[in-house]
Amino acid sequence: MAQESPKNSAAEIPVTSNGEVDDSHEHGFNRDLKCSLPAGLGLSETQITSHGFDSTKEGVIEAGAFQGGQRTQTKSGPVILADETKNPAMEKLELVRKWSLNTYKCTRQIISEKLGRGSRTVDLELEAQIDILRDNKKKYENILKLAQTLSTQLFQMVHTQRQLGDAFADLSLKSLELHEEFGYNADTQKLLAKNGETLLGAINFFIASVNTLVNKTIEDTLMTVKQYESARIEYDAYRTDLEELNLGPRDANTLPKIEQSQHLFQAHKEKYDKMRNDVSVKLKFLEENKVKVLHNQLVLFHNAIAAYFAGNQKQLEQTLKQFHIKLKTPGVDAPSWLEEQ
Repeated sequence: MAQESPKNSAAEIPVTSNGEVDDSHEHGFNRDLKCSLPAGLGLSETQITSHGFDSTKEGVIEAGAFQGGQRTQTKSGPVILADETKNPAMEKLELVRKWSLNTYKCTRQIISEKLGRGSRTVDLELEAQIDILRDNKKKYENILKLAQTLSTQLFQMVHTQRQLGDAFADLSLKSLELHEEFGYNADTQKLLAKNGETLLGAINFFIASVNTLVNKTIEDTLMTVKQYESARIEYDAYRTDLEELNLGPRDANTLPKIEQSQHLFQAHKEKYDKMRNDVSVKLKFLEENKVKVLHNQLVLFHNAIAAYFAGNQKQLEQTLKQFHIKLKTPGVDAPSWLEEQ
């Protein structure tokens, strides 16, 4: 009688009717193990997978992050941080480099022009208009200075006439024998002082208008002229660089430099043309404004002086009304903003 050999549970492999391995026991074991785990270990899902008897691995325990009953695998890789922000120090350094290079080119151009070695771009018609403007500005400044001197002297004379009239009036009251004579002179000096104040108002208005024309309108145009001259120097400097590069050899090293120089030359040429057009327009409008302003002011100055020395008080006052000039009464302060309301 044959003796039945003992069975090893590890070697028992259940087989279905189709001849396939029945793994229902394995899944049942995994389910029982999962249910037996404490609630605190629910952060991850644990799965035990057993392999066949002939496998080299006896068992694998896989653990993954638990998300909704499914296990997800986390893929790790190199992290690349894109630094899109530029360094401010490098930007400032680049600006300083461009400014230094531009200053060097312009300085070299100015020196070469003064030494007679470099060529310069000249617009004969525009340069002539600029020279006339600068010469006229000097002459207008001289007229303005003389008019201010006249105003100061006239103010002193009017002040003296007013004091003299007060002195005559006081003596007219105290000297009975010469009462009429002192009274006539007092009235004359007071009338002269009044007419002098009227003439002083006309002269001061003339000075204010000419000062605005010289130190604001003409000065603004001359500032545009200075910008035009700077643009002209930059244009000639980059034009000279391009001409020197074109005279040299053309190879792989010089062609990029020629292209860059051509690009910079074109940019400065456009700037130069724009500034030249701006100066032409401003000179045209300045001439029209200058003629209009000086025409009115010269008529005012002439009529006021003529009426004053002719002793025509009515004509003098009419001249001030014609140009809407209001005189400030001596000793009376300007009304406050509450009184004006």
